[in-house]
Parts: sequence; C-alpha cells; structure tokens
Amino acid sequence: MSEPRLSASFWVQAYMRRLSLYDIPAFVVAHGDDTAGAVLVTLNTLDGQAQIFSRSFDLMSDRRQWVEMAHGPEAEMAETIARQRRTDPDLWVIEVEDRQGRHLLDQPGLSD
Repeated sequence: MSEPRLSASFWVQAYMRRLSLYDIPAFVVAHGDDTAGAVLVTLNTLDGQAQIFSRSFDLMSDRRQWVEMAHGPEAEMAETIARQRRTDPDLWVIEVEDRQGRHLLDQPGLSD
C-alpha cells in the first residue's frame, strides 16, 4: 500500500521552512499547481554553477527520491528549467542559494 502524498504547496512550504532553519536562502521562482505540481530544486552555489534536482521513483526500493537532473553553468541550467516550464506549466521551481552546496533534500522528511 502506498503512502499518502503531500500536496505540492504543503511540501514546498515545509521545505522552505527547513531551509530557513539552516539560514539557507531559497526562493520560489515558479509557483506550480498547489495540489499535484511536480517540484524542481535548483541549487545555485553562487560561483556561476548550478544543479537541478527532481523527484523520481526508485523501482528497486519502491520509494521516491531526489536525483540530480542536470548540472553546469547557471545560464544553461536556467534554460533547462525554462524548457521544463514550457512543457509543464504546473511545475514548481525553487532556487536554493548556498556557497556550501547544501540543499537538505537528503534529510528525513524531505528525501522520501
């Protein structure tokens, strides 16, 4: 039996709060569908580089997990996000800015 899913807006609010507890700046760049929108997280390390994380389903463990979708120059990652938004207008985009590369997506409650 699968676990109940949180609404996208609830998860985003919880994630933003968790980041604020660690003094990690983050911004909702694109507000997707409140209920079922997918979420992309961009990690900007403020050195011209960025990573994009998306949620995927791991068939081996039967769980959802965050995986790196792309990484590279910040401008290229912005274009990758723009392409995704053109095909999925319900997509949420959160930008995390942290020189240390912290995104917290591997923490309990956020990773699963």
